[in-house]
Amino acid sequence: MAPPTLTHLLLDIEGTTCPVSFVAETLFPFARRHLPAYLARHRHDPEVAALLGELERAQAEDADAPGFDAVSRSTDGGLSQAVAYLDWLMEHDRKLTPLKQLQGLVWESGYADGSLVAPLYPDVAPALALAHRSGLTLTVYSSGSVPAQQLLYAHTPAGDLRPLFQHWFDTRTGAKQEPQSYRRIAAAMGADPARILFVSDATGELRAAAAAGLQVLFSDRPGNPERDPAGFASITSFAALGEIPGSGDKGPS
Repeated sequence: MAPPTLTHLLLDIEGTTCPVSFVAETLFPFARRHLPAYLARHRHDPEVAALLGELERAQAEDADAPGFDAVSRSTDGGLSQAVAYLDWLMEHDRKLTPLKQLQGLVWESGYADGSLVAPLYPDVAPALALAHRSGLTLTVYSSGSVPAQQLLYAHTPAGDLRPLFQHWFDTRTGAKQEPQSYRRIAAAMGADPARILFVSDATGELRAAAAAGLQVLFSDRPGNPERDPAGFASITSFAALGEIPGSGDKGPS
């Protein structure tokens, strides 16, 4: 029996539409290099000041974090202490909300001045444009924050791709390896889970999505940490999306 006709395309980013190396080798080092100067310039901006306050409270409650330095706090108002904690969080790959938001602000400045451009796989932009014209609802679900997702898609070699997408989800919806997260996404979009195709390079995410009733595809790209599809159907290019059953024309082009 053929799968139900697709209405929604739900996409991961890293290893799916954009190389994993861009995040690990470009975005994270960029944030790490530029955070100290950015905080020195913007520490009194209301948004940044609120995030620094949230960061300080998180450090006070974090039993594993480096301790407070009373000397540096008295000399620079705690800025060097904040920078040290942020550096520690990045070193230990801790996904603390204020860190993610501060990283996003630094990336925004980098995208704005042309220092950063998102290197999507070359087959992605044409396939997304075709899927959009055919009537599919395009959606993002990534562990990066929604603002970071939108910054990435706003600054690609193919231009600003944000108008192609109608929904954006991050881990505030839930962990990507939990079936309930995908049920929440389907409900938020008013979509039948069986008519959503989720594409990701992580088999744990695919198992969770499949358990929630979604159709799934494994993204097999060079350089991805996972290359074994673990029994899932796989693609090596988004050009193959047009060959997936149920992903044909949904409306006028």
